[in-house]
Amino acid sequence: MNRKFDSPARILIIDDEKCLRFSFERFLAAEGHEVSTAADFDEALNLLQNGEYDLVFSDIVLGGRTGIEVLRALREYDQSTPVVMITGFPNVDTAAEAVRLGAYDYISKPVVKKDLLQVARSALKYKQALDREAEIRTNLAAIFDSVKDGLVSVNAAGIFTDFNKAAASLCGLEEGDRGETMDSLDIPCSGKCRELLRRTLEEQKPLELARMHCERLGRSGQVVSLSTAPLQNNEGEIFGTVMAVRDETRLNDLERSLNKRQCFHRMIARSQKMQEIFGLIENLAQVPSTVLILGESGTGKELVAEALHLSGQRKKRPLVKVNCAALSDTLLESELFGHVKGAFTGAVKDHVGRFQKADGGTIFLDEIGDISPRMQLRLLRVLQEKEVERIGDSTPIRVDVRIVAATNQDLEEKVRNGEFRQDLYYRLKVITLDLPALRERKEDIPLLVDHFIRHYNEVLGRQVQGLGNDVADALRAYDWPGNIRQLEHAVEHALIHCGEPIVRLAHLPAEVLQSAPSAGVQNSGMKDREQEEILAALEKTDWNKAKAARLLGIDRKTLYRKIEKYQLAG
Repeated sequence: MNRKFDSPARILIIDDEKCLRFSFERFLAAEGHEVSTAADFDEALNLLQNGEYDLVFSDIVLGGRTGIEVLRALREYDQSTPVVMITGFPNVDTAAEAVRLGAYDYISKPVVKKDLLQVARSALKYKQALDREAEIRTNLAAIFDSVKDGLVSVNAAGIFTDFNKAAASLCGLEEGDRGETMDSLDIPCSGKCRELLRRTLEEQKPLELARMHCERLGRSGQVVSLSTAPLQNNEGEIFGTVMAVRDETRLNDLERSLNKRQCFHRMIARSQKMQEIFGLIENLAQVPSTVLILGESGTGKELVAEALHLSGQRKKRPLVKVNCAALSDTLLESELFGHVKGAFTGAVKDHVGRFQKADGGTIFLDEIGDISPRMQLRLLRVLQEKEVERIGDSTPIRVDVRIVAATNQDLEEKVRNGEFRQDLYYRLKVITLDLPALRERKEDIPLLVDHFIRHYNEVLGRQVQGLGNDVADALRAYDWPGNIRQLEHAVEHALIHCGEPIVRLAHLPAEVLQSAPSAGVQNSGMKDREQEEILAALEKTDWNKAKAARLLGIDRKTLYRKIEKYQLAG
């Protein structure tokens, strides 16, 4: 009950002395309050159970019962009504017990009018504050539960403090989960929501995660978008974070039915070619067949492998990635198949190979076209026999692994040239997934640029809002030999140089500027600037061309051509 005490308050007097009840009633009624009285415990309990009171005065001694018993009985169903104890013989133990049970105060007999009214006013103000707080909590709870998005709050220690009905439905949370830590709850999901909450607490800034596949029992195919924000007190101290969970499943299903999904796992596209690939990935995810992903460097082959794994039944098991071109033959053999202690110099202990680590899940063999004939033969045996042998051990180990391989090379040409085993090639290309180059799907560039701007705004602390029209034209005109990876580096480059809300032509890398429609009038200046940037990148990386190419956002072949073009030498 929320009562304004400029209107009468309801007060109950409990005392076995008739004259005291009469005096209290007269004094308080004169103040405009509605006063009831009770002479013993049973009468008081009947009144309390059948009516609401804003304040209770109770004698500690009530014949064979006590005011402490009245207080204890009242607190079983009412935590807000203040109780003031009346005692003729105050002592520390009695006062401590009364306060422990929630008594507001106590007064000693004989009670004078001034003290009685002062305590009554103070207690009623306290009750009014409690009622106002309860009303605010009730209103906030109603608002909290009426929001269609899921809302979850955690404190600075990562403990769930509250969540609404929508969050309970979306995330599988239950009433008893309040007060539990994020890591202790057994919620069958990817854990990305926990990671986002944890990062928000650590970085103390809002974060977002769009269109995340959030599989959980009973809600297969659920897609959500997450956004978090730190919670601050009046002093500006962070005491927790709140997360909004928006259910995007229906929209995602509608876009899929119309082939208009703009986000699929971590891939972003709206072009028809990519929509077809999204659908093919979903179909392939339900079967264990080996998949060969073809495409130029930077087209997103690793993201396709992730999507294949996360869309299928193996998603709860490991996804193990191996860059075959980054390791020597000996190291690659050990990494893939493992070794036993003493198998070769430096093998000081047993080593579990990547195939074993991926058991029950997926292994992604990137740059498969670069492996040696010897490794091709060993890999062929694994595909045929579904078992591996560790180096130094002839005991075969059964593995249940889905193989996804990728290359930017023409394997058919390598087979014709005798550089790649034909039998392995046909084992790998059970299903082929050919990714288009970015120049073949330029309608996806605006979406990708928006995504990279949001990402690098967060990473670099920028507030870039978008591109100038001439910049957008330049990005569309360029052919992007380095594909999406090069586009990402170009956006990062632009945001590093951009101190304005809008990216201008001058902020773009030199090679992109040369393709701008207005480049004809400024080519000579652009060439000088490009030469300076390439030379600066090479000097910064001590002429490590691979690092310099990554810094410039271009591939190594392009860098080599430009070094030759400008006749640069270290």
